[in-house]
Amino acid sequence: MKQKRGENPLKPLEFKRLSLAVFCGSSIGENPAYTALATDLGECLAQENIRLIYGGGGMGLMGAVARAVHKAGGDALGIVPEFLIHVEASITEIEHRIVPDMHIRKRQMYDEADAFIVLPGGIGTLEEAVEVLSWLRLSLHTKPVIFLSDTGYWDRLISFFHQTIKDGFTAQDFSKDLHLSKRPKEAVELIKKLIAQTA
Repeated sequence: MKQKRGENPLKPLEFKRLSLAVFCGSSIGENPAYTALATDLGECLAQENIRLIYGGGGMGLMGAVARAVHKAGGDALGIVPEFLIHVEASITEIEHRIVPDMHIRKRQMYDEADAFIVLPGGIGTLEEAVEVLSWLRLSLHTKPVIFLSDTGYWDRLISFFHQTIKDGFTAQDFSKDLHLSKRPKEAVELIKKLIAQTA
């Protein structure tokens, strides 16, 4: 098609809004620094206009990050299994999607997210994080996974992952996908950089 005089041949760039899934504890843990970090992360996501995808609970670090996002004027989506609606006391002011079970919750969190941040948590948090890392290792996706802690909480786990590489159970090049940040802003900037590299 012939271009008309004065017409701009370049279309304006369209930027997709990022959605970030956060895996974290449904308890607050013993160290107040965990809650402070979750709150800082929520505020950072709101400031960066990044949508939070989380497990839908209103308790623990899960509730802390969601409340911080909401209080700072950000956007959040909680995805919660039906059997946990009353157990985890969802925050009514935040949009929620009710799903039948844990497997569908994890799948929908994955589908909605462009990247993942892992705050301190227990077995459930670890299971969610390892699953998306496993999918990443199998080249089923290229979404960044960032472990976030300013207390060294994840240091031994990251060290263990590197040990599996050293001992020949995990491919050597997987080391490039193991990321650890201490500050929310640092984690968000790293995610943007990694997503840009795979775009």
